[in-house]
Amino acid sequence: MTEEREALQEEIAQTREELGETVEALVNKADVKAQVHEKVEESKDELRSKKRVLTAQIGGVAREPATYWAIAGVAAALLALGRLRRL
Repeated sequence: MTEEREALQEEIAQTREELGETVEALVNKADVKAQVHEKVEESKDELRSKKRVLTAQIGGVAREPATYWAIAGVAAALLALGRLRRL
């Protein structure tokens, strides 16, 4: 009889634990405001990560000497065209 009672109490304790987990999951699922906040934070993190990658890529391109020469060449061509039009 004692073994049956202990087994029953163990089963009750396990059932209570499972019920508690289920209730907690339902509360989290029903908390729409928290879900939205979590999604917003995830999106912010993702955008920050993409920004870092793009900034690094753009920064690398802008530091290349060929980029400066290309910009200087375009500027010189525009100045030359401006002078030719004035003549």
